[in-house]
Amino acid sequence: LLLLRRDYRFQRVWFWGCVQGVRGAYYIAEGLGADRAAPRSRLYSLNCVEWSLLPPATEEMVARAEQLKGRFQGDPSFEYECTEINAEDAERLLEDGKELTIKEESRLVATIEQIDRAVGIIPRGAFVKTPLGSVHENRNFEGLSLTEAKKLSSYFHFTEPVNLKNKTLLEKADLDPSTDFLDSLEHDIPAGSWTVQVEKGGTVVVLRSLLWLGLTFYHVPLTKQYGYVYFGTGEKNLDLPFML
Repeated sequence: LLLLRRDYRFQRVWFWGCVQGVRGAYYIAEGLGADRAAPRSRLYSLNCVEWSLLPPATEEMVARAEQLKGRFQGDPSFEYECTEINAEDAERLLEDGKELTIKEESRLVATIEQIDRAVGIIPRGAFVKTPLGSVHENRNFEGLSLTEAKKLSSYFHFTEPVNLKNKTLLEKADLDPSTDFLDSLEHDIPAGSWTVQVEKGGTVVVLRSLLWLGLTFYHVPLTKQYGYVYFGTGEKNLDLPFML
């Protein structure tokens, strides 16, 4: 990861996780710049030695990848046929000169983006938003207390907020705009899509997503130590509402 940081001039590189395919696994790393709200650069490797930069995720990539079902193959050049696409969308794609297939590399990009949007989380106060709109690590963040660390309301989705925009002015009055600029986990749908556990004698709090099985977040209370990692098949748990 240090070599990736040097070669691509990232401010920070971290190991995002692993997407397990039928014939192999994709190891994923993410590169971050000074503004943590800026789009992330993502790299993948099949052997943890040779790394390739993934293209940026687009809304079209995400929409088409959502139609795919089943395991990844482990081959970036493998092509899926978009058999479930409706006739209107198929005609539009053909008119635009686009093929009715999607490469596994594009599906991988879209899946990582989906996971980051849905379950990529940070503790409250770990980042601050400047008046100019950029987001930076909070140097004064010393970690959550154990009591706060066990509450879903103490964790935020690190993506563009949705629920926050729907809050009334009265509800926003008690929020600190520099730290409370994201959506918390307490209102996630479906309710019960997160598990919170205290491990190692109360020294580590672990959150696991039931929507994207394999996503695990950890935080050591009263310290700056936190993060998440994904080890799974890259498949969303669509049966979750029926399991709760």
